[in-house]
Amino acid sequence: MEEKFVPEIHGYLRKFMLTVPKVISEASGIRIFGKRIKSLVFSTDVSIIRNCNADAVIAVYPFTPQPVITQAVIMAADVPVFVGIGGGLTQGIRVLDLGLHAEFQGAIGVVVNAPTSNSTVKQLKEDLDIPIVVTVASEKEDIAARLEAGAQILNVSAAAKTPELVRKIREQFPKVPIIATGGPTDETILETIRAGANAITWTPPSSGEVFKDIMEAYRRQEGHPPF
Repeated sequence: MEEKFVPEIHGYLRKFMLTVPKVISEASGIRIFGKRIKSLVFSTDVSIIRNCNADAVIAVYPFTPQPVITQAVIMAADVPVFVGIGGGLTQGIRVLDLGLHAEFQGAIGVVVNAPTSNSTVKQLKEDLDIPIVVTVASEKEDIAARLEAGAQILNVSAAAKTPELVRKIREQFPKVPIIATGGPTDETILETIRAGANAITWTPPSSGEVFKDIMEAYRRQEGHPPF
């Protein structure tokens, strides 16, 4: 089949941005509230989020979730945001409160960590009208119990074993929506997609890393590097 021509519009200033690996377009995507999502940028850096072409943001971070961080990310983003609401250090009623707050702030979905109890997942499903995304980090996870409790999307994050775990889940649950980490190369991303992932999370370079080439050019008294 001949590839479709897709017109593109760029501004001069906004053309300098981060772009997700093109191979992610091979994923089927997950349609949520009418929006088809294939790529998710894994970041809470609002400057990165604002200058990235990912379909959505997955705002999960290693600290206790705070609504002010959720608000900042959602305000800055021009795409849907999945918000981390705990489940590891943060447990119980606090997770439920954070979930409700995230929905009220405009999140398209909430993400809970692997240690989250099934009872908490069940309560979230009863209280919220946005998808519950449950992180799966190990093949030891009881996926059937997660789905029965109310998980609507699985977020597979198992480092180098991610494709293997995605494949195992897909064999047992052919229709469950799966988001997964794609790894560092086009090959690892494609392997994860072929294993059964519907959408891919992409970790962008940090602002410091992006600045490196720019500052080296400036030190040589050159202009901004070409883009």
